[in-house]
Amino acid sequence: METYVNILQQADIFYQLSKPELELIAQLCEERTYKTGEVIFFERTKSDELYIIAQGTVDIMVNPNLVSDKPEDDNTPVTIATLRRGQSFGEIALVDQGLRSATARVAQDDTKLLIIPSNQLKQVCLANPNLGYQLMFNLAADLSLKIRSTDLRIREELLYGRARK
Repeated sequence: METYVNILQQADIFYQLSKPELELIAQLCEERTYKTGEVIFFERTKSDELYIIAQGTVDIMVNPNLVSDKPEDDNTPVTIATLRRGQSFGEIALVDQGLRSATARVAQDDTKLLIIPSNQLKQVCLANPNLGYQLMFNLAADLSLKIRSTDLRIREELLYGRARK
C-alpha cells in the first residue's frame, strides 16, 4: 500500500492530501499492467473508474466522425493528449455517470495504472469532508486546465486549419 501512496502523492488530483487521506484512497486502488495498443476504455462507453498512471504512457483519442456530418471523413481516432506518470484520466466518472468523452489507449509497454472505482471514492469523500473538498477542488482545477487546453486546440484548428484548406 505504501507504493500506492507514493504514486498517489505524485498525482495532481491528490495534491495537498495528507498521508492518512492518501492511505484511505490507496485501499481502493487496483493495479493493472497493459501492453502497447491495448484499449483501456472506448469513447461513448460507461464511465465508473478513475485512472492514475503509475508507469508508462496513455494516449487519449477521439473519433473525428462523431463531430462530422460527412460520412466520407476518415474515422481513424486522433490523439488529443498523451499522458504520463502521475497524471489522471477518467475524472468525469467522479462528477457524473455519463459516457466517456474519449478513448484511452496504452502507448508504451508495461504501462501500470491504478484504478479507483468512482462510487467507492465518492463514499470516502462523503465520510471525510475535508478530503472530499480538497479532492473536488483539485479535480476542478485539473478539468479546468484540460478544458483550456482543448479550447486552445479548437481555436488553433479553426484559425490555422481553415487556412490550410
